[in-house]
Amino acid sequence: MQQAADQKLPGFGTNIFTVMSQLSADHGAINLAQGFPDYDGPQALRDLVSEHMQRGHNQYAPLAGVPALREQVAQKVKRLYGRAANPDTEITITPGATEALFCALSAVVHRGDEVVVLDPSYDCYVPGILLNGGIPRRVPLNHSDFSVDWQRVEDALSPRSRVLMLNTPHNPAGSCFSAADVDALRAILERFPRLLVISDEVYEHMVFDGQPHRSLLGDPLVAERSFVISSFGKTYHITGWRIGYCVAPPSLMAAFRQVHQFINFSTNAPLSYAIADYMAAHPEFADQLGLFYQRKRDLFCSLLEDSKFRFTPTAGTYFQLADYSELSDLPDTEFCRQLTMDHGVAAIPVSVFSEAPIDARVVRFCFAKEDQTLREAVSLLARL
Repeated sequence: MQQAADQKLPGFGTNIFTVMSQLSADHGAINLAQGFPDYDGPQALRDLVSEHMQRGHNQYAPLAGVPALREQVAQKVKRLYGRAANPDTEITITPGATEALFCALSAVVHRGDEVVVLDPSYDCYVPGILLNGGIPRRVPLNHSDFSVDWQRVEDALSPRSRVLMLNTPHNPAGSCFSAADVDALRAILERFPRLLVISDEVYEHMVFDGQPHRSLLGDPLVAERSFVISSFGKTYHITGWRIGYCVAPPSLMAAFRQVHQFINFSTNAPLSYAIADYMAAHPEFADQLGLFYQRKRDLFCSLLEDSKFRFTPTAGTYFQLADYSELSDLPDTEFCRQLTMDHGVAAIPVSVFSEAPIDARVVRFCFAKEDQTLREAVSLLARL
């Protein structure tokens, strides 16, 4: 029998999303833990999949992805962020954003390179760094509002720093970059010429209260040093399709594709053709997504006001953090288990997103659910 020391990721078990979703299913709880909708994507989009299957689009897509979909991404990036990305040399379609994140790390991180990660951070970042021989350097976000302390980021950088991993809108906190954040990042890149950026922007269309999404693609200097990654699954309520994409300048994208070709080679063809057609016919869908989720956020928060949870409405994503300190002294992982098993609602403990969790009792709820699901869940939470 192999010993635990032989594993490449010792100490990493099954991720929390799998654990909590299974616990939710086992106990018949309402799953506000894992981040997926309980409703389908647009009917017209789903119909297009069958249409393209019948038209014979059932074989391998090109390495970089279906050309029509890359062209639609280029048009969106130009329209929303002002960057003219070449669909042939700067855009690659991937089987989900997680694969794109891993490919970007694998493309540029060599053994011993340092990668700065802002805590709390999504759970696939650090394993991806370690699997590529990198050294994670964790920098905590400001505890009060989960904003970036750029001085702490700069203090963590060294001549061995290769990548800065960023996430806006942020999972799990829901915080979003401002113009000042992009300015601060640009100044750091000017001072550290070896440093590259991997920007996880999968919730790019879920920014609320009239604020714009500050994509790194919107700043020419920053974009030239960045892999920017997003997700069709998040945007079109089709997380099970597992389709995302990466935008990067030609030299970085060439390195990205060298890795991508040996992990998945290409992405599901009929789904890609369907998304391309739907994007061309319905550009308004993504434009209206922020208002769609803002209404769900407002509903969830208004209902939660009748409970003992305390919160500040999230600025982006479809996640809401809530403080349960008036309800329990339990650590958040134990509280989430109890909440699921005894009270019928599953949530995610925020401590799992950090190496050194803040001393707070905070959980993450997903409000990408039907309104009735949210009402039923909060009716249970309000009884606590």
